[in-house]
Amino acid sequence: MYVFQRTLKAELISQMNPPKFEKTEDMSNLTFLNDASVLHNLRARYSAMLIYTYSGLFCVVINPYKRLPIYTDSVAQMFMGKRKSEMPPHLFAVSDEAYRSMLQNHENQSMLITGESGAGKTENTKKVISYFAFVGASQQAEVGKVATSTDGKKKVTLEDQIVQTNPVLEAFGNARTVRNNNSSRFGKFIRIHFSKHGRVASCDIEHYLLEKSRVIRQAPGERCYHIFYQMTSDYKPELKPMLLLDKPLREYWFVAQAELTVDGMNDAEEFKLTDEAFDILHFTTEEKINCYKLMAAHMHIGNMKFKQRPREEQAEADGTDEAEKAAEMYGVIAEELLKAFTRPRVKVGTEWVNKGQNVEQVNWAVGAMGKAIYGRVFNWLVKKCNNTLDQKGIARDYFIGVLDIAGFEIFDVSTPYSYSCNSRLFIIHSYSQLLIIHHTGIHYSCEYSTQLFT
Repeated sequence: MYVFQRTLKAELISQMNPPKFEKTEDMSNLTFLNDASVLHNLRARYSAMLIYTYSGLFCVVINPYKRLPIYTDSVAQMFMGKRKSEMPPHLFAVSDEAYRSMLQNHENQSMLITGESGAGKTENTKKVISYFAFVGASQQAEVGKVATSTDGKKKVTLEDQIVQTNPVLEAFGNARTVRNNNSSRFGKFIRIHFSKHGRVASCDIEHYLLEKSRVIRQAPGERCYHIFYQMTSDYKPELKPMLLLDKPLREYWFVAQAELTVDGMNDAEEFKLTDEAFDILHFTTEEKINCYKLMAAHMHIGNMKFKQRPREEQAEADGTDEAEKAAEMYGVIAEELLKAFTRPRVKVGTEWVNKGQNVEQVNWAVGAMGKAIYGRVFNWLVKKCNNTLDQKGIARDYFIGVLDIAGFEIFDVSTPYSYSCNSRLFIIHSYSQLLIIHHTGIHYSCEYSTQLFT
């Protein structure tokens, strides 16, 4: 047995809480609230796999980095209609409180999910959405309007479609990073609309700050968006010949600059979920194939080569094989595609002229087009999902908004994307702190008034 002794300055020592507060569920009840007591309580609860802990209005979550059996329908049923104080800390308890507050106070509600990159924000957002879909489906069942198809099978419901937006948006908006194998590279605000009786009426999604630069450049230890690796998996072997992807994945530069696989992630299984989600969200076969073609075209343009003409500031194609494949996927003429890169049309005064480009300028143009097209495809996907989720049959009286924004990232060298994300997170954090101070002040004022008149 080893005993370690250290001498510390008095100002570095924090008071310890009584034993009755060990593994307390709400840290706002601690007698001595300091960094040491908060960290000790979180560590003690996490060692017992109690990953949720309240801190006043907040619910603190520690990512267990493994699946826990605490999100099943039976668990969700346990939290329905219960107060937070009646149940142990859980994301479902916070979600149910927002749902009940909406119905009882007739006011819209919002939930903010924030934290560092890799903290588990996206997974918890999915659980929140699933819970609201479960509650909405329960209300639907109570009024006896669960739809069935002519063959007796349960029809795809709005709740099912809301949940199925996750595989699509994750495939096109999530990627492996150094800290997270399934990191959201965009922020989203999801509004779930309810009727005054609590039934799910519709849903809409707004997205922010998609990291478009990832489609042409990946840092060491990272990967491009999941969809590229899903498409080249073995789930649909007939897809690669259709998309003219006849090379090993590692030879497609735009998506093979770093990692090609993710530990614990089966790209074929994930592609199956993505493809099925497309069907549930009423994407047509033509829309799906066109979407895959645009992704394949991006892989092809990343392999286009250009060379400088001797004694000229003019680039030209160094082979046309990849350009022809990309043009076929885009549905354009290969010669016109190459001309747009090497001699683009620009307006000078009142006339249009063809401007010569050197190799560096052409490569910049190829990357810029790849980013722009990917961004537009993502915008179209979100718009298509919103159109499917925009149901007309049920009145939309209230909504619960769920904000899932990209996490804090601290690097030795910050990119414009990480700077934008961190700046927005600081603004949101400051706003949430002001709200807490405001509501706390109102609470103390009410307490003081009550004591004054009693």
